[in-house]
Amino acid sequence: MTVGEVAEKMGISVRTLQYYDREGLIPPSALSEGGRRLYTDRDLVQLHQILSLKHLGFSLGDIRNRLIPLDSPEGVAEALFNQAAAIREKIETLTEALSEVETLRDEVLQMKTVDFKKYADIIVNLQMKNEYYWMIKYFDEKTLDHIRSRFDRDSGTAFIQKFFAMQKEAIRLQEKGISGDSDTGLVFAERYWEMLMEFTGGDMSLLSGLMEFAESAEMSAEWKEEQKRANPFVEAALSAHFARTGIDPFPGEGAGV
Repeated sequence: MTVGEVAEKMGISVRTLQYYDREGLIPPSALSEGGRRLYTDRDLVQLHQILSLKHLGFSLGDIRNRLIPLDSPEGVAEALFNQAAAIREKIETLTEALSEVETLRDEVLQMKTVDFKKYADIIVNLQMKNEYYWMIKYFDEKTLDHIRSRFDRDSGTAFIQKFFAMQKEAIRLQEKGISGDSDTGLVFAERYWEMLMEFTGGDMSLLSGLMEFAESAEMSAEWKEEQKRANPFVEAALSAHFARTGIDPFPGEGAGV
């Protein structure tokens, strides 16, 4: 059989068969008088074996260098065991990728503009297993550029965790009836302000963006409820802290947060 006849019979392209020949996997058994490559039924059996092993995910290098030389059932079984482990790892990777694709799709539909920089940030945070990935779509470009330049994966995740921990602490203190201008409230405010300064790096212009972010109408109901519960204590504590220290977070715009 000619190369074309074998390719048609086995459902592969002529180019693929020629590549297998160049790789030394299945050279033709004979040449015609005109120099055309010719294959026999025995060659077809070998090609069937190669295609079957490729279907299982083995590379051509594995087939040529690791599988074909094997001469014991135990050796073949071990090769199959290792291949099964590699396939399971690929399945896990693809399952995670599928979840990330579906999550990003939902985020894209919620965003009002096409923004591939934000898409990339969301993907990175999904890979980090950062549960707060959804926050990215609400930040403006200036704030995101600041975050990218100031935080890496670990420090960014640590900061977000610190922020939510302080929000929960504010709710807890509020529910215990502790006032924002108390000693406890002032200690809390000092720590909260330090956290904000850690985020902004002292750039007060970023505070307005953070406030807009926190008050976004598009935030989830759960987020809004937690903010509603935490804000009275946070605002009272910060106001007391500013009055005590003379800090003006918005110079020229009046006091208050």
